[in-house]
Formats: sequence, C-alpha cells, structure tokens
Amino acid sequence: MKTNTTPRQRALVVGLGVSGTASALRLHKAGWDVVVLEKAAERRRGGYFLTLFGTGITAAERLGIEVPDRFSTDIAYYNVDRAGRRRRGMGFAEAVAGESRPVVRGDVEQAAFDALPEDVEIRYSSVPVALRQNAGDAESVQVDIEDRAAGTVTTERFDLVVGADGLRSTVRRLAFGPDDGRIHRLGYMLAACALPGPVPGFRGTDGIIMSEVGRSAWVFAFADRPPTVLFNYRTDDVDREFTRPAIDSLRAVFGPEPTGSTLGWLLDQFEQAPDHLFDTAEQVRLDTWHQGRVVLVGDSAWCLTLYSGMGASSGLAGADMLGTMLELYPGEVPRALRAWEEKLRPFIEFHQGSGMAMRKLFVPADRGEYGIRFVFDHVVGTTLGRTLLSEAEHRSKRSRMKTVDIGLM
Repeated sequence: MKTNTTPRQRALVVGLGVSGTASALRLHKAGWDVVVLEKAAERRRGGYFLTLFGTGITAAERLGIEVPDRFSTDIAYYNVDRAGRRRRGMGFAEAVAGESRPVVRGDVEQAAFDALPEDVEIRYSSVPVALRQNAGDAESVQVDIEDRAAGTVTTERFDLVVGADGLRSTVRRLAFGPDDGRIHRLGYMLAACALPGPVPGFRGTDGIIMSEVGRSAWVFAFADRPPTVLFNYRTDDVDREFTRPAIDSLRAVFGPEPTGSTLGWLLDQFEQAPDHLFDTAEQVRLDTWHQGRVVLVGDSAWCLTLYSGMGASSGLAGADMLGTMLELYPGEVPRALRAWEEKLRPFIEFHQGSGMAMRKLFVPADRGEYGIRFVFDHVVGTTLGRTLLSEAEHRSKRSRMKTVDIGLM
C-alpha cells in the first residue's frame, strides 16, 4: 500500500446516519480533516429493527465501532393469524449463515457516533445548497452551506464531498440533477414503531409474523429491550397513502375484517407511539455514484430497501472501502472514487436484486405468493423443516453475500 505523504485534505460529509458517521470516521482514520453536516437540530435516536450481518460486522470492527448484540437463544418466532392460532416460525436472521446481530438502527448510529474523534466537526441544522466543481478532475468542490439556525450561507472549499443524506439526498440532486428516473418505487408501504412492552399473550423474546395477501405485520424481538413492529402492505397509489394520517392508512388496509386481539393491539400501539416510521419502499438506481470529487454512499447511492436486510451493513462496508481506496490512491481522489465504485458495484447490484426477491418473505403480493408463503410457514412449523430450510439457505449465494468481507472480494 502506498504511503500518503500529501498534506491533510478536507472532506465534507452530509448526513449523520449510519453511512455518514461511518464515512466521517473512516476518512478521519485515513488522515482527512472532516466536517459533517446534519440538517436536523440534533442527532436522531431509536429507529426500527435491523439485522447487522457478517459484512457489516466485519466493517464495523475495522472502523472501531462496537455494535451491541441483542440476540438471545431464547428468541422464538411464531406465525400467528387473527384468530390467535400460532405455529412456530423462522425469523429473518435465523436462516443466514455466519454471525448476525439483531439491533435497532439507533444502536448502530450511537456506536458509530461514540467512535468519532473529537476533532471531527459536526454542524447541526446545516445543509448544502449549492456545489460547484470544474468538469473532469477538479481540484476542489466549492460548497455553499446554509446554517438554518443562524439564517446564514457561507461558501467553503473541500477536496471531497460525501453525500450520505439518505434516499431523498440533497447532495445527489445538487451533483447529479433531478431524481427523475432514478428513484424506483416498489409499490409497498412500510410503517414501524417501538412497542412499549411484550405483545399481550407473548413473551418479550417472542417474535410474531402475521402474513396475509398484500399485507403483513412483523414483531421483532430482542434479548434486552422491548420489541418493534413493522407493518407492510401493497398499494397501487403511493402518493394517496400520504394524504391521510398513517394510522388511518393502516386501519384501512388491514380492514374491514375484525383485527383480532393481537393485530388490534399492534395498531393501537402504533397510533399511540410518540415516534414512528411511515414511508414507501424505494430503490435508488444510478449509472454512477460519483461525479468528480462528489460521491454518494449508502441510501443516497443505492438504497437496498429494508427487504434486503443489508442497508446498514452495506453502508458500513461502503464507507470502510471508501477510506481504503483513498489511502491506496493518495492525492488522486477521482481515481480512488472510480476504483471504489468498480469494486463495490457488483456487491450492491446483487443485493438490490436480492432485496426484490426477499420482499416476498415480508409480504406476499397476491394469492400465488401467499400460497407459497402458506406452505413455507407449515414447513418451518416443524423442527425438521426449519433445520432443512436453514441448511439450504446457508449454502445459497444470498447467504454468502451477506457475510462476505467485500474488502477481500
């Protein structure tokens, strides 16, 4: 590996989520001076369930991020119907080979934030409003930064700008132009919140799967904290879903049939929750993730969707590899970004396709998919069935690609 003897360079990271915080941390380790912009007035906390798989765990360890493990062998999942009948099921992470950690998004964000050195500058209530760089290998990026709290705009120079500001990225729009044709809606809505405690009639370490045609409810269990719930449903008109309160959309889509005690309780908890997620499942598809000295990382660039299970893992691994390539090509930012994308893209494109396939696990689109899901539920309802399906999944490429160290690919 080449030794970087160039003067310290300056990077701007936009977004203080998993990908942004990990990028700031890795760039600092690579010898860069780092400024982070976060449009919110403070760092967000909490969040819905996710699983950190081997790819993300390996990257986190290299970055010095200590992510908690909320798994317990006492966690069990059950397929449940509205009448209250239950059958042993298989959780999202159970079938995947190698190490996996069930956490909430806030766990990963907090651990990454705790690992940041004190000299990484974080500016809250701040956003970029313009980016300027010359065509080709520009020497720098001029960024107009709005401080929304102070009501001021200043212009600063950076050697690299990292857009890690999520699905609806401002950096992507400023550097790549309008989002037309780049954001692909999958036709599914997601709603999630933390629950105040165990679902009545279940242990705190019990997960629940209620799967019906075009709609589902999942309760994700943890070893040491209350569970979270995720609702999924199919829609032909995403925009319409945002014209009314989220709970009204949920009650409409899960009706008109009686909810039963479990689903009714989950809907009531969502309505009463102080904070919740309500959004549409979408993917970002770009021909390139960088322009000159501007690069997109995580959901800004690819947004694998919740269904892939690899959003946080890919964000950590992508940030880690970004720093590695910048170290490999010191003083050659555009070349490093090209090498980074060339190495990372096959991995990301695989998981974008896998996410589309995994959607069927979360919510069956029609009666055909529901029939397959019905058979699957009965197979995993037996110990032998769970064992055979788990062994088959462990041998699959999908499982290997969740645990691979992409730095060694």
